[in-house]
Amino acid sequence: MKNKVQNILLVGVGGQGILLASEILSEVLMLGGYDVKKAEVHGMAQRGGSVVSHVRYGEKVYSPIIPEGQADILFGFELLESYRYLPLLKTDGQVVASDLQIVPPGVALGKESYPEDVPAKIKAAFPRSRIVNAMALAQQAGNMRTVNTVLLGALSNMMDIPEEAWNQAMNNRVPAKFLEENLNAFALGRQA
Repeated sequence: MKNKVQNILLVGVGGQGILLASEILSEVLMLGGYDVKKAEVHGMAQRGGSVVSHVRYGEKVYSPIIPEGQADILFGFELLESYRYLPLLKTDGQVVASDLQIVPPGVALGKESYPEDVPAKIKAAFPRSRIVNAMALAQQAGNMRTVNTVLLGALSNMMDIPEEAWNQAMNNRVPAKFLEENLNAFALGRQA
């Protein structure tokens, strides 16, 4: 429905390809005929810090920032970051997240503990969640760096956008030498 603004929040840590994924997602939505606004927060995100990208789309979108509690889909590249941003989801929201766990510095130093059974907690709060072993699928596609594209494939199943638009956006955004493995990763994500 184009007249209703939809919100997708992408979360993870620096170096995971979140910004490329948000570029591809935004282009897919524009190819689908939507007005799209995007905002990114990645201050200290170089290789390890938190990265958040807001993508909003509809017939007309006025602000790029998703209000708290208004995200329709939380698109997570790292499990704890996904869990941390659950309060931004609508009560009937959905989660598509990688099962990848990157240990935060506080946990690595023994100052904090990693929460137990995060996937079950996510699914209990948001039953329509999909936790994907994206790293294994990226390896199957031929390159571990295609995790972001695996997750885009999983996300694509939740959206009413033709697969051709996703392929065209990847053709436009992914360097030619990495295109085939990214298209394979996307296909594996769709099947996950």
